[in-house]
Amino acid sequence: MGIGGSIFLIALGAILAFAVNAEISGIDINVVGYVLMLAGLAGLVITVWYWNSRRRSTVVEHRQPVIRTEGQVVDEYRTVRRTREDPPPPPTYGS
Repeated sequence: MGIGGSIFLIALGAILAFAVNAEISGIDINVVGYVLMLAGLAGLVITVWYWNSRRRSTVVEHRQPVIRTEGQVVDEYRTVRRTREDPPPPPTYGS
């Protein structure tokens, strides 16, 4: 639905609930307004929760043995904060 659609439903529901005094047989316009406001609020909460959960990042730890110029082998690791996408393949050192 999105933020814009949710705000539109909330505004339309508020207009029907508080500003319209028309009567239609079998339909209460005030209740329709409250239902639209509730649907818009639910859509807004779900949209904000969805977008917030997409922004979380993950920590990727990469371990790899590194050979220094002195011939010493060191276990080196890097911690990188990334989005949920798959990390690129690790670089190769030496051969």
